[in-house]
Amino acid sequence: MTLDTPRALLRTMDSMNATTDEWKAATRRLAAGEARLVDLWGDDGAVCLALAEPDIRVLRLACPEGGFPSLGAVCAPAIRLERSLADLHGLRPEGARDGRPWLDHGRWEIEAPLGRAEARAAPQPPYEFRTAEGQALHQIPVGPVHAGIIEPGHFRFHASGETIVRLEERFGFTHKGVEGLMRGASIEAGARLVGRISGDSTVAYAFAYARAVEAALGVEPPARAVWLRALMAEIERISNHLGDFGAICNDAAFALMHAHTGVWRERTLRAAEAAFGHRLMMDAIVPGGVAVDLSAQAPLRAHVAALRPALKRLTELYDNTASLIDRTVGAGTLSRELVDLWGAGGYIGRASGRDFDARRDHAYAPYDRLSFKIPVREKGDVDARVWLRILEIEQSLGLVEQLLDGLPEGPLRSEIAPARGEGFALVEGFRGDVFVHVRIGADGRLASVRPRDPSWPQWPLLEAAIEGNIVADFPLCNKSFNGSYSGVDL
Repeated sequence: MTLDTPRALLRTMDSMNATTDEWKAATRRLAAGEARLVDLWGDDGAVCLALAEPDIRVLRLACPEGGFPSLGAVCAPAIRLERSLADLHGLRPEGARDGRPWLDHGRWEIEAPLGRAEARAAPQPPYEFRTAEGQALHQIPVGPVHAGIIEPGHFRFHASGETIVRLEERFGFTHKGVEGLMRGASIEAGARLVGRISGDSTVAYAFAYARAVEAALGVEPPARAVWLRALMAEIERISNHLGDFGAICNDAAFALMHAHTGVWRERTLRAAEAAFGHRLMMDAIVPGGVAVDLSAQAPLRAHVAALRPALKRLTELYDNTASLIDRTVGAGTLSRELVDLWGAGGYIGRASGRDFDARRDHAYAPYDRLSFKIPVREKGDVDARVWLRILEIEQSLGLVEQLLDGLPEGPLRSEIAPARGEGFALVEGFRGDVFVHVRIGADGRLASVRPRDPSWPQWPLLEAAIEGNIVADFPLCNKSFNGSYSGVDL
C-alpha cells in the first residue's frame, strides 16, 4: 500500500534550482492568484519558495549578491516572511514594501546569524509603527506582557473613541533560534526540537517533520504507525478546539462554558495519556513511524462515547444564550476575498468560506481511506469560527472511531538510514496546514529544517478583521483566531 501521494513529496534536489527569470515568473503567478504561497525562507545563501499550483513545488534561487526579487512587492502574504528571512539570513528582498525587522529586536550581538553573521555595527533605531491620521485618534499600546499565562506579543491600536481604526502587531519576543538549533543536529534531535516549536501543535509538527524526513530518504513507515499518527492528530485537534471553544466564550464574559469545556479538554488530555503515555503525545511521532504503541482502545472509546452527547449539550447552551450570541455574531468579520488572497487555512479560512483542508486536498495516509467532511461557514465572524470548532470536533470524534476500528496490526517503525536528501510535507494541524521542509547533508545530519506555522498568513488577517470593532471586543476576536506567537517567532 502506498502511504503518501507523490505530489506531496519532493525527493530530487535538481528540480529546486531556479533562474531569476523562473523566480519572477513564479512571482507573477502568485500575484495573479494562479498559485498560492505556502512558504518563503532562506537557506545557505539562497532563498526558497514553496508554492501550490495546486500541487506543491519548491524553487531555490541562489543569491550571490545577497538580494532577490521581492515577492512581497506583489504578494502581500510574503511580506512578513521576507522580513523574517532578512533578519536571519541577511538576504534582502529587492523592491520590498516593508523593510522593517521582524525577529531582530536589536538585542542580538550579531546580525543575520544564519547568513553572514556580522557583528552589530550600531544600535538598532526604534521600531516604527504604522500611523493613522484622523480627528481625535489616540493610540493604545498593549503588551508584549499580557494578563494571564500567554505568550508575549505587542499590539498597537489606533482608535477613535472605542472604535478601532488600525491595529498593528509586533512579534518576535519568543524567538528561540529554532532553525539555527536544527543545523547540524541529528534526525532524532530534530524530531524533539520540532515538536517543541508550538506546544499545542506538537503532534502536527512531529507528523509533518517525520513525513518530510521520510520523503527525503525514501522511507515508508509501517501502516500501523501511519494510522496511530492520525489518531494522535485527531485527539490533539479535539483537545485544542475544546479549549478554544470555552476560552472564546470566557472572553465574552460567559465563564460557565469555559468551565465545562475545560473539564472536557482535561478528560481528553487524560485519555491521550492513558492511550500514549503523554498528555500532549509529545515525542510519540518519529521519523520512520511512532515511538509508542496504543496501550488500549477502551479509554479512547469511552471518552468519545461520553464527549459526543456532552458536546451536543454545550452547543445548545452556546446557541441558546442570547447575551453570548450578541457578542459573537458579527464581531471580527473576515471576508472571503482576504482569506483567498492570503491563503489562510484552518478554521480561519473555512469560517470565511475557503474550503481547504490538507487532509483532503493534499491527501496523505490514512486520510485517503477515511470518511469525513470538511465543515465550511460563510459569515467569517467570531460566531462562524466558534461553529467551525464545534463541527470539527464532531468530525474528529468520528475519525477517532474509524481509526480505532481500522487500526492495522504490525510493526511501529521502519529503519532510518541517514543519507543526503531533501523533502517536504504538509499536514493539517488544528490551526491549519503545517509545512515542514528538510534538507539532509551528506553526513546524514540536518543541513536545514524549515517549519512553517499556519499562523503566518492568519495573524495579519486579525488586523483586518478587528477594524471597525470596539476595543473591548479585541480579546474576543483575538481568541477566535488563536494564532501561535511561538510558531511565527521561531
